Amino acid sequence: MSEALTDLRRAAATIAPHLRRTPILRSSIDTVDGPREVVFKLEYLQLGGCFKVRGSLWATLHARARGELSDAGVLVASGGNAAIGAAWAARIAGVPCAVVVPENAPVVKVETLRGLGATVHLVGRRYQDAADAAVELAASSGALLLHAYDLPDVVTGAGTIGLELAEDVPGPLTTVACVGGGGLLAGLAAALRPGDRAIGAEPVGASCLHQALAAGEPVTVELNSVAADSLGATRVGDICWNAVAGNPAVESVTVTDDDLIAARRMLWDSHRILVEHGTAAALAAVTTGAVPVHEGSTLCVVLCGANTGLGI
Repeated sequence: MSEALTDLRRAAATIAPHLRRTPILRSSIDTVDGPREVVFKLEYLQLGGCFKVRGSLWATLHARARGELSDAGVLVASGGNAAIGAAWAARIAGVPCAVVVPENAPVVKVETLRGLGATVHLVGRRYQDAADAAVELAASSGALLLHAYDLPDVVTGAGTIGLELAEDVPGPLTTVACVGGGGLLAGLAAALRPGDRAIGAEPVGASCLHQALAAGEPVTVELNSVAADSLGATRVGDICWNAVAGNPAVESVTVTDDDLIAARRMLWDSHRILVEHGTAAALAAVTTGAVPVHEGSTLCVVLCGANTGLGI
């Protein structure tokens, strides 16, 4: 067994008693190439409405086991979802949580954070502004500094989704997930078995992974997408880059904002499932035909977040 898989199983065993085992839903969806059978992983039903709590909780409990979690609790910079995950993790661990989010973070996410008891600092207009402020706050407070997507334990926690899919769905699997900074995709890549594939989907206007692969190295990108509130990383995380670059089992595709808006609407109309625009990028990659058909492989789409308003 690989070290990565050992870490995934250890994380899963530790966090599972505290989290929801999110279900799957088998369905058929219309695509440009005709109907396709798909398995949805309903991760938006997770605590906090998003997968992010998995990584935050594992990082927090793992730090406690190492004697690295103080009474100052945890601190994270995030556009919203990672902060909600950290706030839930802190509640479960019984420690304080402080979060730094951009001033333009969605109101629904900020209200959720305050409702969870987190101290919210609104800083700047970009994720990087919040991240820089978080480093300074952690240094002065002694809090455990988490990361939205580029911390080994955070990535490992996200990868537990892949273990659950492998248990619930006969393989091999082709798993599609949206990409912000790449923590979820990197985690899924660590959970791949022989014959499995993972596909990262990004809006054209928020495609730090896709542009990095085109350039042959991580690059800073400009954001211009309706999904930038949740997929707002301007540079792919180092962990994701190292997991994906040169890995033939992992692919990268992009979709337009119109594509993901249409996919989000279709998901609501056909299933009464409401997800974030960023989450819908994964489904849009299927409906537009960007995800190729891999014969003998079950297509899975991770619906990873639903912290959004009712307007669609």
